[in-house]
This record gives sequence, structure tokens and C-alpha cells, in this order.
Amino acid sequence: QVQLVESGGGLVQAGGSLRLSCAASGRHFSRYAVAWFRQAPGKEREFVAGISWSGGNTDYKDSVKGRFTVFRDSADNTVYLQMNGLKPEDTAVYYCASDPSRLPITLLRDYNYWGQGTQVTVSS
Repeated sequence: QVQLVESGGGLVQAGGSLRLSCAASGRHFSRYAVAWFRQAPGKEREFVAGISWSGGNTDYKDSVKGRFTVFRDSADNTVYLQMNGLKPEDTAVYYCASDPSRLPITLLRDYNYWGQGTQVTVSS
């Protein structure tokens, strides 16, 4: 069983940066893939970024490539999403999710464990 807690959201002006954290409990978390999803009001939840259990492979939504970076610190059982060059269209509730699947991170989109989400608001 894995429990996930996101933090780091907030209000930022366009062009600014935020770093989201996903802190996990559960001794097997270091062996799990982790992804960030987001959901804007009135829209479906969408994949943003993912990282393999080893940290060696990552995947990103096209619109965030070059601006967002996902990385993990296994010692702290935490996965981060560094978001630079934020745009108003990045405004959403951001969720982290985790799963023990060994599917390539570019294919894995079904996750068993989810956090509660953190709000990110980007003003223009």
C-alpha cells in the first residue's frame, strides 16, 4: 500500500516557477513508477509527466516539454515536478500517482495509487 501527499502548489504569475512534491509512504515506493496528472475545471484529467521506478526514463505531455522536469529522490521517497515558464493554461489541480507496473513509462497511464491533489494557478 502506498499513500501519496502532494505539496508545493500555489498562485504564480505567468513565466514563473513552482516545484511540486509528491511524498510517499510505503516501503516499496522506490520500485514504483510515478506520474503527474492535472485536471482543469470542466476538463478531463490529463497526463503531464511520468518517471520510471529507476528514474532512468521519463515522459512528458508535448505542451510541457522543455518547461517541466520530473525527477525523484529515492532516499526521501519523494518525486518532484519542477515547472518553469508557467502559462495560464497550466492552471489545474495537479495529482501524483504511482503504480508497480513495469510497462514502459511512455505507455503507462493507469495508476493504482493517487494523492489528493494540489492547486496550481497561473495568472496572466
